[in-house]
Amino acid sequence: MKRFSIGLAGGRGHVGGELLRLIGGHPELELRLATSSEVAGRTVRDVVGAAIDVPFEAPSPVAAAERKLDVLVLGLANGESGAWVRAFLERSPETALVDLSADYRFDDAWVYGQPERRRSTLRYAKRIANPGCYATAAQLAVDPFVSVTGGPITVFGVSGYSGAGATPSPRNDPEKLKDSVMPYSLVDHTHERELRRVLGTELDFLPHVAPFFRGLSVTVSMRLREPSDRKELVRRLEDRYEREPMVQVSNDAPLAREAVGRHDVMVGGVDVSKDGRRAVVVAALDNLLAGAASQALRNVNLALGLDELTGIPR
Repeated sequence: MKRFSIGLAGGRGHVGGELLRLIGGHPELELRLATSSEVAGRTVRDVVGAAIDVPFEAPSPVAAAERKLDVLVLGLANGESGAWVRAFLERSPETALVDLSADYRFDDAWVYGQPERRRSTLRYAKRIANPGCYATAAQLAVDPFVSVTGGPITVFGVSGYSGAGATPSPRNDPEKLKDSVMPYSLVDHTHERELRRVLGTELDFLPHVAPFFRGLSVTVSMRLREPSDRKELVRRLEDRYEREPMVQVSNDAPLAREAVGRHDVMVGGVDVSKDGRRAVVVAALDNLLAGAASQALRNVNLALGLDELTGIPR
């Protein structure tokens, strides 16, 4: 059986490690390239524990493009994908690119990679912009209700500090976070602009980071155009995700810790004010998996024409 060749540029970070472990268990993917300037020469197995003996290489977009890979995942920081994209467009345009950063989420030439909402356009796509972790949770929580909202939506988010990446900063320093939550980027956050764009509605996003390592939750508050009751809104939520195996609907509000290690998104806790004019819903996911690596692998599968959930543990 032919196995598809895949590369990962920027594989040493938290998300890169998760994705490499998923690739190591994927029956139809063969890792041909993993790059990291910090650990070049060491094997993937040694660095991240994946069942792959391929050594990390120093980053080189041109050399990577000359490999003629079937798919390349860009696991780089925001602002760093451009040189790779240019090299592949020039030297290997047939390679499918999946970018984990925010660099192309606002580019109409790229398909926005949220499978539950864009599945038909993702199959055999060549340029996929993977959504942000907060944006994934929030849009899946909001999507069933967009048509009945009557005003700006507010999303309050709390994430584990792995969401701040591996480069040391106050937002991933457990001592600075101890016994507290830290608000940041409370206006004009990238995920706020992302959510407004993909949902087509006014939305305010209030992110916070907490002293746990992984997992996140978002609490969404929505003003309704017409009075409604909880039963009707729960029905909307259940009908929307009835055939979506990677969205689990619950009666109670899911907790961030309950999502850790899961590849799906948990949505629930729907409630409505006494006057029927304001509704709330909560979503939780593992920011390194469902919010990043697992969703990226689903997009890889779709781009290659495979079953979307191939290689996703369930």
